Amino acid sequence: MDSKSKSPVGVYYEKHHVTGNRLRQTFMGDVRGPMFSSWIGTGKVVLDLGGRDGSLTQHYTSSNRVILGDVDCAALAHAKERYGIETKEVNLNEPLPFEDGTIDAVVMAEVLEHLPYPRFVLGEVQRVLRGGGQFIGSIPLAYHLIDRWRVLRGKKLLIADVDPTHLQFFKYDELLSLLSEFFTVRETHVLKGGKKAEAYPRLFARDVAFRCGKE
Repeated sequence: MDSKSKSPVGVYYEKHHVTGNRLRQTFMGDVRGPMFSSWIGTGKVVLDLGGRDGSLTQHYTSSNRVILGDVDCAALAHAKERYGIETKEVNLNEPLPFEDGTIDAVVMAEVLEHLPYPRFVLGEVQRVLRGGGQFIGSIPLAYHLIDRWRVLRGKKLLIADVDPTHLQFFKYDELLSLLSEFFTVRETHVLKGGKKAEAYPRLFARDVAFRCGKE
């Protein structure tokens, strides 16, 4: 099937993920990498789901056993070759291929918004985490003031315009409510939105990192 007969989403995915244009690129890796590494600590078994080519994952491989799970086999091969990361093909729409309570920390960075069944995935993350384990990640938000103004003007949500592969559009409170169904939310950190977003994340935050715990 040539590009002319593919859907816009299919063409976008091929251009940005299959052909390698997005290899060695990660959103705010210089900020998220050290942050996630400090949250994870050392001596842990870490599962990074949807981490693609390991550009972010590399930040927390030191002194941890890290397994990178993704459906993109080409990206996994790159992660293994470039960073020496242990990899496993994982489809996040299916049960995770790991035993109950065997993982210390699960990372999902800029992934949940692409999934059709986020509650199913979060249930699986909860299952494979040990008691006291951590669920760490980041996600773009929708319905901040910029998005509300765009909708009033008859335009799409900003993130939907930028990336058509997004299936979920979370408000700040909705994200916390969803995470709280499965974990204890320990902290959030505004990644994008400016100083106002730190004080008023519901109105201005456009991307946040989160750290949750399994009791």
